[in-house]
Amino acid sequence: MSVDSRTTTPGPAGASPRALAIVPARLGSTRLPRKVLLRETGRYLFEHTVANARRCGALERVILATDSEEVLRAAAEVDVEAVMTDPAHPSGTDRVREALAALAGPEPEVVVNVQADEPDLDPGDLTRLVAAFRDPQVRLATLSIAIDAAEDFTRPEVVKVVTDAAGRALYFSRAPIPARGHGGDSPRAHRHLGVYAYRPEALHAFCDAQPGVLEQTEKLEQLRWLEAGGTIHVLPATRAPRGIDTPEDYRAFVSRCRRAPLADSPLAGDPPPESSTGPPAAQPA
Repeated sequence: MSVDSRTTTPGPAGASPRALAIVPARLGSTRLPRKVLLRETGRYLFEHTVANARRCGALERVILATDSEEVLRAAAEVDVEAVMTDPAHPSGTDRVREALAALAGPEPEVVVNVQADEPDLDPGDLTRLVAAFRDPQVRLATLSIAIDAAEDFTRPEVVKVVTDAAGRALYFSRAPIPARGHGGDSPRAHRHLGVYAYRPEALHAFCDAQPGVLEQTEKLEQLRWLEAGGTIHVLPATRAPRGIDTPEDYRAFVSRCRRAPLADSPLAGDPPPESSTGPPAAQPA
């Protein structure tokens, strides 16, 4: 059975869905050890990410999901809501699922998975991502942005996505897609941004599905949903966030924090939630 054939009970079409964000924060990391606890700016890296997500007025709560007692204590120290999860989870998505099950209160209509090393996501893009779920047919959505730098098109760490004319994902790959140089106009390539939003039942279906050949080949878990017959709606982002994967990335982030005007600086505290004037123009497939 296709994962898209499973039933869902969203709220009325057009209504603003109840949404929360869960930030998976695994302590172990290889290229940048213990990065979620880095604090050269005066705030933990996870703290920056949570504060940034709180700028999104569409999110009722932002919860940290960790595998570490040390991170849990740090979260309590800075008044960040956090839950402990199994260290053995194979992915952040599984960690998000466990955290959702542990939360008290009514189940949200939308769960947004924000990576702990993504402190620069545009809050307006998160708002638009949640707003996509006003359509009851949307069960899983993500973001992408046009690739401007030629070298990014060929870098395997930059994941590319190709969509149909309605913005539904056809494929994700580390390879340069769509292909170039076969005559005619070349469509613009788009980079996938690793933030996801799910209806809760879609999150459970995703985690229950078995990894397929494409996921195992590309090492991209979103291909599991496509291989199982699911649909991923891809929304255009307004700007590309700068994730923190290496020591160089973190040094650049610290430098940006120190240069930023006080009102915009991640060091200035949580500003009021942003307001969105609506989505940008749809991107071409």
